[in-house]
Amino acid sequence: MTTTDAPLPPDELGRRLTEIYDLVGPLYRRAQRSVEQELTGDGLSVGVRAVLTLLQRNGPMTVPQMGRAQAISRQFVQRMVNDAAAGGLVESIANPAHRRSSLIRLTEAGRATIGAVLDREHLLLRQVGGDLTDADVTACLRVLGAMLTALDHVDVT
Repeated sequence: MTTTDAPLPPDELGRRLTEIYDLVGPLYRRAQRSVEQELTGDGLSVGVRAVLTLLQRNGPMTVPQMGRAQAISRQFVQRMVNDAAAGGLVESIANPAHRRSSLIRLTEAGRATIGAVLDREHLLLRQVGGDLTDADVTACLRVLGAMLTALDHVDVT
């Protein structure tokens, strides 16, 4: 297959982006199963892992902010936050911007736990191979970001 740097016409772009959707679903499900298998010893679910990762990357957040960031319902995020709190991995703190919506932040145990999880995932992902370049990864991130933005109108509640 020949590739070019010229923008694709809309019909061809639609067909090519469908190929990406066809790969992203199975990729996500396999990665989720892999994470669940790896996390069994930590007692973390994929949902709690996602909450911990968001907080590690962004600092304290509200439950609604986390839901929007992950395109999942606030109710699901609240359940994951409750699970993480029960394990001593997160705690609620006052939110100076909103009296009724607390900020959730990592505890020391939460920071250590997500650090160990991300380190293990990094070691696994180092094995991807395929002679991928920084330009390849940058292009992938740009395309997936554009696809996600195109679906911003979809309600996740």
